[in-house]
Amino acid sequence: MWTTWLRPTSPPHRDPPVPVDKTVAFLRQAASVNDLTVEQVIERLGEQEICRRARVPRRFAVQAVERLRSPRVSVYEAALATARPGRRVRIEGDPPTRDATVNRAYSALGDTYDFFLTAFGRDSLDGEGLPLVAVVHSGETYNNAFWDGEQMIYGDGDGEVFQDFTIPMDVTAHELTHGVVQYTANLSFYDQPGALHESICDVFGSLVKQYSLGQTAGEADWLIGAGLFTPRVTGVALRSMKAPGTAYDDDVLGKDPQPATMDDYVRTGRDDGGIHINSGIANHAFYLVATALGGHAWERAGQIWYDVLTGGELAEQALFSDFAGLTMRAARARYGHGEELQAVCKAWEQVGVRTL
Repeated sequence: MWTTWLRPTSPPHRDPPVPVDKTVAFLRQAASVNDLTVEQVIERLGEQEICRRARVPRRFAVQAVERLRSPRVSVYEAALATARPGRRVRIEGDPPTRDATVNRAYSALGDTYDFFLTAFGRDSLDGEGLPLVAVVHSGETYNNAFWDGEQMIYGDGDGEVFQDFTIPMDVTAHELTHGVVQYTANLSFYDQPGALHESICDVFGSLVKQYSLGQTAGEADWLIGAGLFTPRVTGVALRSMKAPGTAYDDDVLGKDPQPATMDDYVRTGRDDGGIHINSGIANHAFYLVATALGGHAWERAGQIWYDVLTGGELAEQALFSDFAGLTMRAARARYGHGEELQAVCKAWEQVGVRTL
C-alpha cells in the first residue's frame, strides 16, 4: 500500500540506484530474509560489514543507517501502563512482527500517510514529512485510541465492550486527521466547532479506509469503527455517516445519539458540548455529497473538504454554516457551477444547515 513512498524518483531501467538507496534496500532485504528488524540487522552487522556486503563506501552506509533510524513510520510497545513510548518494535521497511496489533498500527499509519500524499500531495500531517509514531498496548484494558499532538496511542480494549483499538483502520485515520487539523485550521474542541472538528476527522478517516480498499462511494459502508465492538455489544460501529443514530442500540451503551439533521441538534454540556454527537450532521452532509457525485469519494467531495480545511479561511470557532459556505465557495472555485456545486448545496440543505 505504500508504493508512493518507495517509488524511485527516476525510472529504474534508466538510472541505477544511488549507493544510499542501494544500502537501504540491502538492509531491508536482510531484515526480511532473517526475520529481524532493520535496527537488529544494523546492530549485528556493524558499519564495516554493511559497507562490505552492500559494496558501498562508508559515507553511504552512514547515510543509509541515518535514514533508516529516522523512519516515516515507527511503532513502539508501551513499557509500562504509565510509560510511553517504550521499546521500538517496527519501523518503515521492517518485516511484519508476530504481534498483530503492531502490524495493524504500522499498516494504518502507512495507509494514512500514503492517502494524504497521493490524494492531495500532502507530505504527512504537517505537510512537511512529519514522522508518524504509534505506541501500542498502552495502559491496562485501556478503552481508547488518540492522537496526543505528537503520536498515536492505542489501548487494547477491555474485552467486554471494546476490542483492540488498532482493528478498525479508520479509527487510526480519524485520530491522525486531528493532526492535520492541528497544523491547518486548528478547530476548537468544544460545542459546534468541536463537532465540525470531529466530523472532518470522520470524513478523512472514512476516505482513508475507502482508499485502502479501493472502494467507490457507493461501495463503502460509511461506518466509523466497524469491528471495534465485541460480539457482546448490539451494534455495528461507533458511528454511521450514512445513517447517523443507527450505529448501535445496546443495553449497556444505550442508543446511538447522533442526529442526521439540525432539527435534532443536541444541546448538552456533556461530551464537550456534544462534539461526538452533533458531528453526525456534518458527516451526513459529506455522505450525501459523495454519493451524489459517485466514484471515489476522495476525488471530488474529499477534495472540496480538503480545500476548505487547508485554505486558510476556516476559523477556529467556525460553525456548520461557516463551513458549509466555504465548501460551496471551494466547489465553485475548483469545479465551476456544475454538479459538484449543486451536490454540495443540496446536501447542506438536506441536513438543515443554512448559509448566508
